[in-house]
Amino acid sequence: MRIVVLAGGLSTERDVSISSGLLVSRSLREKGHEVVLLDVFTGYEENICDIDALFKQNYSFVDDISLGSTVGDFNEVKENRLDKSGRFIGSNVIEICSYADITFLALHGGEGENGQIQAAFDLLGIKYTGSGYFGSALAMNKGLTKSVLIQNNVLTPEGTIYKTAEDAKSWDSFPCVVKPCSGGSSVGITVAKNSDEFAASVKEAFSYGENEIVVEKFIEGREFSVGILGEKALPPIEIIPKSGFYDYAAKYQAGATDEICPADIDQKADDALRSAAVAAYNALHLESYARIDFILDKNGNPYCLEANTLPGMTPTSLLPQEAAVEGVCYADLCEKIINISLKKYEK
Repeated sequence: MRIVVLAGGLSTERDVSISSGLLVSRSLREKGHEVVLLDVFTGYEENICDIDALFKQNYSFVDDISLGSTVGDFNEVKENRLDKSGRFIGSNVIEICSYADITFLALHGGEGENGQIQAAFDLLGIKYTGSGYFGSALAMNKGLTKSVLIQNNVLTPEGTIYKTAEDAKSWDSFPCVVKPCSGGSSVGITVAKNSDEFAASVKEAFSYGENEIVVEKFIEGREFSVGILGEKALPPIEIIPKSGFYDYAAKYQAGATDEICPADIDQKADDALRSAAVAAYNALHLESYARIDFILDKNGNPYCLEANTLPGMTPTSLLPQEAAVEGVCYADLCEKIINISLKKYEK
């Protein structure tokens, strides 16, 4: 197949996206596919005479990237774009994606995961991996996610959406979790134990350019994630940060977190997590694959925290680890995601 792997963009998860895209594209090439790795924002800025040649040479806009402990600065990316345009989709991206059999979305956060790129591709007849625009939009906005889960009787922590720091002063239950409404990779998420910490957490959450935040009760318990592949729940993976909160650094710095899969839990807890993951997946109208995050409290109740419609595919990501327990290696997982996604277009 001819496949475009689309990565990059301008979200706080840009570097994570590029890391995912590099690994996906290399793995698909090893399986014999012709793969072009593109940055959705910068695109391919040279004049295109022969798109076929790009696939034959397995063009890649970048050869390597290392993930730091903090979010990268993408202002330089904006400044270096040749056309100086602020549009999200870069030069020749549509033309190259239209030439492919399918586009593998290795995007994370922002316009790449909130349904906008999915809607554009639907209108243009471009096939892509993962959920459609509707499910992507629901899952990206944590406030909407919470409302939909509650309406569908999926257990989730009690919480409130606030549009200003002043409005947030009405919250008075501690400890609590404060998070940007549409962020990812735990960027901007903090735990506040008192009113002073809460004020700092609210300021942090609003600092990422969003006009609303989510505040929810802190649930004491063990943290798990459950991948969904073709509507089937994969083995739960337990996440144990070696220090502090499961934040951006803990997620992407090798050795910062113990990730146990299959999780050391009894069958009842395993069934509860898998069942809740499928329920959340269906409630949010997700498709093809996803990853659902949970806190399992001391009474065995699985509290759904959020859904990830384009789970990370980096060397330390959770979904590939869960698939491996089922006997699906990384390269096979990439192909499986593509094949499952193509089935959407057969309906």
